[in-house]
This record gives sequence, C-alpha cells and structure tokens, in this order.
Amino acid sequence: MTRQARLDAPGTLHHVMVRGIERRRIVDDEQDRKEFVTRLGTVAKETATSIYAWALLSNHAHILLSSGVEGLSKFMRRLLTGYLRGHPKLTY
Repeated sequence: MTRQARLDAPGTLHHVMVRGIERRRIVDDEQDRKEFVTRLGTVAKETATSIYAWALLSNHAHILLSSGVEGLSKFMRRLLTGYLRGHPKLTY
C-alpha cells in the first residue's frame, strides 16, 4: 500500500525515516557514515532546511527536520540522489 503524499509548506516539521531495502545496510563503514552526515549538513544548508535531530543506524536513519522553501521532496531528492550513486539499496 502506498503512502499518502506529505503535506508540506516551508517550516513544516517532519520525521523522515530512510531505510535500506529488505533491511540491508545503508552505511558500510565509518567513511560512509561521515559522507552521509556531511551530505545531510550540506544539503540542509543549501536548501534552508533546519535539522533538529538525526540518528544514523546501520540499516536506517531518522531525521527530524523543518522544511525550507524548496520543500521536503527536493531536500530528500538532493540528499539521497548523490548518496545513492554508490549505495543502490536505500528507500524513503
């Protein structure tokens, strides 16, 4: 069953979960973790998205954020598209 579209407007608070397909790992090592966290900060800054909290586990991540003017969809697309190039096992 597909999920309904999220309501989104600048400043909307969202809890987003990114997880590996079939519970597979989304980060393989400490370098992957650093790349994901660095990318999260960079994309948040570029899209004026406020990150309030995050947790990065081996097979999923939680992000509590307030969307910027570009919206949640564009933020997530930019975050995951660049990261996924080397990790074709994520979904959100």
